[in-house]
Amino acid sequence: MSPHILLLGVNHTTAPVALREQLAINGTRLTEALNRFGSPNGHGPTLLPEGVILSTCNRLEIYTLAGDVDRGRDTLIQFLSQSQEIPVDEFADALYSKSDSDAAAHLTRVACGLDSMVVGEPQILGQVTDAYRTALSRQATGPVLNKLFRHAIQAGKRARTETAISQLATSVPAAAAALAEREMDTLRDRVVLVMGAGEMGQIAARTLVARGARSIIVANRTYDRGLVLARELNGEAMTFDRQAEALARSDIVVTATDAPHVIVTPEKVTKAMALRPERPMLIIDIAVPRDTAPAVADISGVRLFDIDDLQDVVNGNIAAREREIPRVESIAAEEAVAFMTWFRALDVVPTIAELRRRAEAVKDQELDKALRRLGDLGDREREVVHALAHGLVNKLLHEPTVRLKQHAAQGDGYVYTDVVRELFGLEVNT
Repeated sequence: MSPHILLLGVNHTTAPVALREQLAINGTRLTEALNRFGSPNGHGPTLLPEGVILSTCNRLEIYTLAGDVDRGRDTLIQFLSQSQEIPVDEFADALYSKSDSDAAAHLTRVACGLDSMVVGEPQILGQVTDAYRTALSRQATGPVLNKLFRHAIQAGKRARTETAISQLATSVPAAAAALAEREMDTLRDRVVLVMGAGEMGQIAARTLVARGARSIIVANRTYDRGLVLARELNGEAMTFDRQAEALARSDIVVTATDAPHVIVTPEKVTKAMALRPERPMLIIDIAVPRDTAPAVADISGVRLFDIDDLQDVVNGNIAAREREIPRVESIAAEEAVAFMTWFRALDVVPTIAELRRRAEAVKDQELDKALRRLGDLGDREREVVHALAHGLVNKLLHEPTVRLKQHAAQGDGYVYTDVVRELFGLEVNT
């Protein structure tokens, strides 16, 4: 029989951030952890021949294979405790575990963004892909998890291309980033200025970078706070004193400060545009009260949006995203079923191959006897006899082969493979 797929994990619904931080497996710890898988002749646990570790700010999930689900789960729990140096009783209550079809369905849903804190968020697909590639580079995966993760990644890609769920922002900062990408066609090679490093500014900046922005300036009243965010995003920090320089350099401006008065005035923007007359400027003001004077919208080459423009988008997107969820669920289920059909066939493939090998051996022996008894035959006659023998074997094996594969897809193939092996005396290595 094929092994079981096993998932052990915690996420934002089962564990607080403090515990998720303790359990996160990143950097050298990730490398060391992956070295424990896929190494039956090394130091890896013999029960767990394949492994992929998905570690993000909102979840830690370990995918592996196990001959026995209960023993495999116990092995994973001890592995996690030892790897992170945390007593089991400090995290056991937050754990969830799934196996086989439930584990496959869970992963495809994760890759589609259906299990995220913000449903449909696009970053998770890249995180699933990175987790798989990292495990692959450490030779921690094998044929089963390779196939599973490829189906999951395919599900995520289909969700993004066949539905609009990832493009439908449901927060004002995320909507600002989506609007910037839409209005400027692409964020690549665009200089983005985020004014304000508070919560709204942070979300906007991170979302802009996630959508492809490569050059970002963080302007904040307090330089040190802006510097923390800028360093996180490989950007540049400056204070409001350098606002004129920042505006002149920027293609996209997102303002999200808590200033009690307007800080982006027509005079400042006019001077900035005079220094770059051929480059348009997009300003998205998500602050309340507004950071940008409404008259800025009258300046040639400038497009201005405020929070009311975005709130209408957000409200519409929430309803539209909810309408997309059933389509995404269907995609996730399709890819999970496709994988499980392949996975369950692993039980019957060796039996089918051995049955055919045995039949071919009997055919060859009997064919040789028959041809010797028939004496001197011409080439045409010998071809007819060979075709007859070959056709009989194929005809006799066709129906049992189809039926075994059908039962494998239904999940009870192992019952019939045991019967076939017993009836035909087959020796099959599983």
